[in-house]
Amino acid sequence: MKTFASFVIKETKHILRDPRTVLILFVMPIVMMLLFGYAVTNDVKNVRTVIVSSSMDEETHRVIDRLGASEYFSITRIVATPAEAEQEMRRQKADMAVVFVPNYANHRYDGTAGVQIIADAADPNMAIQQSNYATQIIQSANTGAVVSTKMLYNPQMRSAYNFVPGIMGMLLLLICAMMTSVSIVREKERGTMEVLLVSPIRPLMIIIAKAVPYFLLSILILICILLLSTFLLDVPVAGSLFWIFAVSLLYILLALSVGLLVSVVATTQFTAILVSGMVMLMPSMLLSGMIYPVASMPAILQYISYIVPAQWYISAMRKLMIMGVGIESILKEVSILCAMTAVLLIVALKKFNKRLE
Repeated sequence: MKTFASFVIKETKHILRDPRTVLILFVMPIVMMLLFGYAVTNDVKNVRTVIVSSSMDEETHRVIDRLGASEYFSITRIVATPAEAEQEMRRQKADMAVVFVPNYANHRYDGTAGVQIIADAADPNMAIQQSNYATQIIQSANTGAVVSTKMLYNPQMRSAYNFVPGIMGMLLLLICAMMTSVSIVREKERGTMEVLLVSPIRPLMIIIAKAVPYFLLSILILICILLLSTFLLDVPVAGSLFWIFAVSLLYILLALSVGLLVSVVATTQFTAILVSGMVMLMPSMLLSGMIYPVASMPAILQYISYIVPAQWYISAMRKLMIMGVGIESILKEVSILCAMTAVLLIVALKKFNKRLE
């Protein structure tokens, strides 16, 4: 029994001495619990709503006030025509529109007091929830209202419309960042990196040579995803293929920069995978808006999501592929991705050169 206790104590000390094991055992569960507890939510909150009404009578005001007073909807603008509301949604300044029939109050008792909800069905699950919440509030404010719903961009309500851009963001990040970092760390772990560094080839060229296969593989994966989404999942590519590829190549370069930075920090393949999984994969899945809307998360997680590259790439792909907008509508996303790429690449290369010295 004493020998057994000694082994238990020895193993306990060994675990506590290894910071990587402590990280897995204690830090990762805490991080996952916090992320899943606060980010994983299907609640409808802060839905940016445009009101369409040509006559702002008392009954219309009452319904609008009821919508605005709830925690679910935030009234952003009041416009005169549905076309203006749809334009606001295309420019990503609104998530939903509520259209009142002209002279709404006069039709309250004749059964024609119509209200139409226009929802962005690029994310069909959220579109259904938002329209259901709005319908309940409108009907509670005025039982005579006849509410109908119109789904933009995805009238068939296919979930693939939402997940294809998200899958693109996750796969490209996984292939470029995680696999690149593991590949470089593997060389350091086996001691073959020193052999490569004493060769006539410059260290930077060695890194580029190792990154090129993953770059080409990512392009091939991108093509496969687009072909599968179009011909198998029936997801139309409404926007320009040129800009889809251009933004994707920028995102691939960003992911390669992340992989290079991870390879500098990590000394073993285990550490590289751990850092990639905790720092990139989990936040990118939960905080990118791929599964759960960022607007429904607590404010602190919304701020953290701003530094998640996948959020901006997925947002740009949804606009290009599903909505069919032009490059002028995704300038914000492209600018942020460019800035992130430049910062990550500069930091990664500088740190890599210092490590080599």
